[in-house]
Amino acid sequence: MDITRFIVSQRENALLVGDYGSYRKQLSRRLLVVRKKLNYSSRGRKYTTKSPITAEDIASNHEFIHILLLTSERAWALAMYMKSTHAADSNAQGTTGSTKRHIVSKLRKASNHAAHLVNLLQDTEKSKAPTESILEARAYQQSLQGAIEFEKKAWEQCLRSYSETRLLYISLARSVGNKQEDVFKDLLARTIDPSLRFAAHQLKLPRTISIEMIVMRYIQRDNNRYITEVSKSNPDLLQESGVAAKKNAQGELADTPKTITWRSRTVKLEDATTAQALASVSAAGTKLASFLDTNPDADRRVKAAAFDDVLISSQDAVDAVKTAIDELTAEGVAQGDLRMQSLQITRTAVNYNLVEWRVGRNRVLCGAQDGATFESQPVKQPKKPRADGKPRVAHEESTGRRLTRLKERVVLYDSSLQSLDSVKGFPGVAADQAFINELDTKKAYFSSLRCLAIARSHTLHGNKRNALALLARAAELSSQATSFSPSAESSNKGILKLEVSSGQVNSLKDLLDRSVLQYRALVELEDLRSETSEKNDSRSIPMIERLDEYPPEGVDLTNLATYPPKLQPIPVKPIFLDTAWNYIDYPGRPKKGTAAAGGANAEDTSSVVEPKKETKKGWFGFGR
Repeated sequence: MDITRFIVSQRENALLVGDYGSYRKQLSRRLLVVRKKLNYSSRGRKYTTKSPITAEDIASNHEFIHILLLTSERAWALAMYMKSTHAADSNAQGTTGSTKRHIVSKLRKASNHAAHLVNLLQDTEKSKAPTESILEARAYQQSLQGAIEFEKKAWEQCLRSYSETRLLYISLARSVGNKQEDVFKDLLARTIDPSLRFAAHQLKLPRTISIEMIVMRYIQRDNNRYITEVSKSNPDLLQESGVAAKKNAQGELADTPKTITWRSRTVKLEDATTAQALASVSAAGTKLASFLDTNPDADRRVKAAAFDDVLISSQDAVDAVKTAIDELTAEGVAQGDLRMQSLQITRTAVNYNLVEWRVGRNRVLCGAQDGATFESQPVKQPKKPRADGKPRVAHEESTGRRLTRLKERVVLYDSSLQSLDSVKGFPGVAADQAFINELDTKKAYFSSLRCLAIARSHTLHGNKRNALALLARAAELSSQATSFSPSAESSNKGILKLEVSSGQVNSLKDLLDRSVLQYRALVELEDLRSETSEKNDSRSIPMIERLDEYPPEGVDLTNLATYPPKLQPIPVKPIFLDTAWNYIDYPGRPKKGTAAAGGANAEDTSSVVEPKKETKKGWFGFGR
C-alpha cells in the first residue's frame, strides 16, 4: 500500500514549488479527483453526510486509503500554513490564543483521520491489509499525535509519541528494500529526530543521552500491540544492549568513542549523536581495510566504490557536529564556552577526516603511484570471431582514449587540491603554521602530478615544447614537496588517505628529472631539424630568383637558374583605371588643342538640323 511513500512524495512534489497553502489547495483538488474516480463524491446538496469508508471498501480498492490520507494531510497542511505564517511575521509574538487553538484543532483532525485508517486496517480479515501497512499507518498517526503534543508543549507525551514513531519507522526500514529504506531514513532525519532532541532539551535531559536511549526510556511497551509486533520481527530493537552501542548498516555493534584527538589536543565527546557517528566511521573504515586486504588485485573503480560507506558515515559525523553547534548557538552559549570550544575542535577533526577519505578515494582512482605512471591499456576485442575465420589483430589504445584518461586524472587532482584548500578554512587551522606548511607540501605533491598529466596530453598532441615547460614546473613543485616530513601512519593500514611518504615523493622527483632531460633533448633535436629544413628550403630556390639576398655561405653554382624553364604565369596587361584615363596622356591619344579644333569643324559640317524625334508617352507608347 506504500502509505509512507505516498505521503512523502505528496509533500515533496508540492513543497518543491510552493508553500503549505499551495499544498493544501493541491490536496483538495486531488481529493476531489479521487472521490469522483471511486464514485464517493457527494451528490445533491453540498453538505450531505457521506457514507463512512469501511474495511471492505479498502479490500476492494486500495485508493480508499488515499481518501483518508489526503483528508488528513489537508488538515495538517492548513495547520502548518498557519504556523509558518505567524512564524514569518516579525511583529507577532509567536502563535498564541485562538491561533494556537486553531492549529491544535487541525492537527487533532488530521490525527483522527489517521486513527480511523489504523482501525480499518487492523481488521485484517476484511481489509486484507499486510502488517507493514498497519505499522506505517500507526507510525503516521503517532507522528501527528506527537505534533499535537509538541504544540501543546506537553513534552513528556511528545517524547512518547515520537519514540513509538521512530521505533516503527526503524523496524520498517529494516524490513523493506534499499530504495524504500531511504524514504524512512530521510523522514527520521528531517522530522522525528529533531523533534525528539528538542523535546528532550525542554525536559532538561543531558545532551550526552543518545536518541536511542531516549526512545528506550519513553517507549510505551505495556498493552501496545504494535511494539509487540515489532519485537517479534526485530527483537534487538528493544534490547538495552542495543542502545549502549551504535549499530552500523549491517546491524553490527560498534564501540562509541569518548574522546577525540586533533593535533595533540584531546577533547571529550559530550554530544551522543556525534560519538555514535564517529563509531560508524570507525566501523566503516575497518570494513574498507578488510576489503582492500582481501581484494588487492581488484579494479580501481571497484576499490573506489568501497569508499562510499565511509564517506557517507564521515559526512553524517560532520552534520552531527554542525547540528550540535547550531543548538548551542540557539541556546545563547558564548563562543568562549568550554563546550563550544570542544565542539569546534571536534568539527575541525571530523572535517579533516572527511577530506582525507575524499583524497584517498581520488588517489585510488588515479591508479598506481597516484597516477605517476601512464601505461597503454589493452583494447577489448569482440568475442564474436571474424567471418573469414582469421584471428583478430590486437590494436593499441587510441589517442582519444588516452586523452580521456588523462582528463579524468586532472579532474581528480583538481578535486584533491580544492579539498586541501578548504582545510585552511577550518577553525584553528590558520594559527597552526606547522600544519599549514605540511598542507603546502602535500599541495605541491598533487600539483606536480597534475602538471605531469597535462604534459603527457601535450605530448600526445605533438607539442613537446609545451610538455617540457610543464615537466619543468612539475619538477620544481616536486622539489618543494621533498621537504615533507611524513606524519604518523593512519590507523587503517593499507588505505590511501592524505598521507604522502618520502619514498613516493622521491620516486616522483626522479621520474620528473628523467623526463625533463629526455624532453629537453627531444626539443633540441626538433630545433636542429627545423633549422636544417629551413636551410634546405632556402637552397632549393635558384640564385636568379634570390638576387636581392646576400649568400653568406657562398653561391651555389649548381643552382643558378632553372633549366629548362618551367611554364609560369606572368602579367599580360596593365591594370586599367577609369579615373586615371581622364588625367594621363597615353601614347597615341590626341592633344587637347587638336581635339578642340576638330570639334569646331565638326560643328560647321553639321549645320543641317535634324528633325526632332517624337518620344513615347506613357508606359505603352500612348497617353497624355
